[in-house]
Amino acid sequence: MSLVKAASSFSEGCSTAILRSTNGVLAVICSVLVYEIIRHLRPNLDERKASLFAVVLAMYPLHWFFTFLYYTDVASLAAVLAVYLACLKKKYWFSALLGALAVVIRQTNIVWMLFVCCCEVINITLVGQRDKIDVDNTDYSVRKHSRPTPKNSVSNLRKRKVSTAADTEIHSMLASSVSSQNYTSGIIHETKAIFQKLWHMKLEFVVSFSPFIMVFAAFVAFVRWNGSIVLGAKEAHAVSPHFAQIMYFGLFSVLAMAPTYCSFSQTAELFQSIWKNKSVGFFRISLALVAGFISIHFFSIAHPYLLADNRHYPFYLWQKVIKAHWLMKYFLVPLYVYSWLSIITRSGKVQRKIWLLAFSLATAAVLVPAPLIEFRYYTIPFFFLILHSHIDDYQSWLIMGFLYTAVNAFTMVMFLYCPFHWSHEPGTQRFIW
Repeated sequence: MSLVKAASSFSEGCSTAILRSTNGVLAVICSVLVYEIIRHLRPNLDERKASLFAVVLAMYPLHWFFTFLYYTDVASLAAVLAVYLACLKKKYWFSALLGALAVVIRQTNIVWMLFVCCCEVINITLVGQRDKIDVDNTDYSVRKHSRPTPKNSVSNLRKRKVSTAADTEIHSMLASSVSSQNYTSGIIHETKAIFQKLWHMKLEFVVSFSPFIMVFAAFVAFVRWNGSIVLGAKEAHAVSPHFAQIMYFGLFSVLAMAPTYCSFSQTAELFQSIWKNKSVGFFRISLALVAGFISIHFFSIAHPYLLADNRHYPFYLWQKVIKAHWLMKYFLVPLYVYSWLSIITRSGKVQRKIWLLAFSLATAAVLVPAPLIEFRYYTIPFFFLILHSHIDDYQSWLIMGFLYTAVNAFTMVMFLYCPFHWSHEPGTQRFIW
C-alpha cells in the first residue's frame, strides 16, 4: 500500500503543470544570473539599467515562449549562464560542475563551456584590470600587479619568477594589438600575446582549468562510447555542413536587436567605416558576399522535419519567404552579410578581436552541424552577444522590450486561440517557435 501511495505521489508530482512550472522557476533564475553577469562585466553600470536589461532579456521571445513549455531550452540557458557567472567569479571547480550539468541537459553546451574558458583566458591575459586565478585547495595562483593603466591597456600579469624583459615584450605586443587598425593583424597579435602568457604560466593555468579539462575529457569519452554527440534519434540529427545557419543567426540576432543595428545611424556608420579604407573595405565585402552565396547555394539544408512540420514558424518562413522564388534565397545574402558586418563592427568597439573570433567559432561549432533550422538553438549565442554588446541607452532597450512584448503577444494568441488538426494524426496541434 505504501508503494502504491508513493507511486501515486510521484505521478502527481510529475504532472504536466508541475513539470512546466519548473521552467518558470528556471526563467526567474536566468533573470537573476543575467543581472549578476551584467553587474560583474560592467560594475560601473547603473543598477536600474542592469535591472531593465535583465527584464527585457527575460522577454526575449524564444526564451519567454519556452518558459511555459517543458523544453530543455530554459534549463540549458540557466546552466550556461551559471557556468559563466561562476567562472567570472573565479570559482572554477563550481563552474566546471555546472558545466557538466549543462552538458547533461544539452550535449552541445560543451562548446559554450569551452567558450567560457576562452573568455576567462582572454580576461586574465589581456584585460587591463587587477585579477587573480584562485585554485581551490592548491597553492597555485596567478596574479596581476595592480597599477594605474589607461583604458584598453594591458595589465602586468606575470608569474612570480618570470623576467621583467618577458613582461615588457608581452606588454608591447598587446599594446600594438590594441592600436592596430587591421582586424587580422589584431587577432594575430592578441593570439601571440595570449599563447606567450600561457607558456610563461603553463603550470598555473593547467592546474586552474583542470576541472574543465576533466569535464571535457569525460565528454570525449562519452562521445566515443555513444558513437555520436546525439542522444535519441541519431539519424534525424546527423551532423551536417549547414553553413547557412550562420547566415540565419546573424540576421535573426540583428532583427532581435533592431533598435541598435537597424537604425540609420548604425547603417551610415558601417558604410562610413568601409569608405574610409575603400580597397580593404570592398575586398572584405566582396569576400563576405562570395562566402554567403556559397553557403546558401551549397550548404543550405532543408531538413525533412522543416518541410513536414507546419506547427513551427520556420516552416512558414522557409515556404513563404526563402522558397517563394528560386532567387529569393540569394536576394537575402546581402542582408546576411550586412548583419554580420554590423555585429563585428559594433562589437569590435567594445570587445577584443580575439573574443569576436572565439564567439564566432563557438557559434559556428553549435549551429553548423545542426541540419534543422530551429530558432531556439540561437538563444544561448544571442545572450552572449547581447550581454557583450554594451547597449547603454534606455531608448533602445525600451523599444526592444516593446517589440518583444508584441511578438510574445502574437505567438501566445496563435498558440492558445488558433489550434488546428492534422488529418493523418489525432489530437490538437498548435503553433510554436
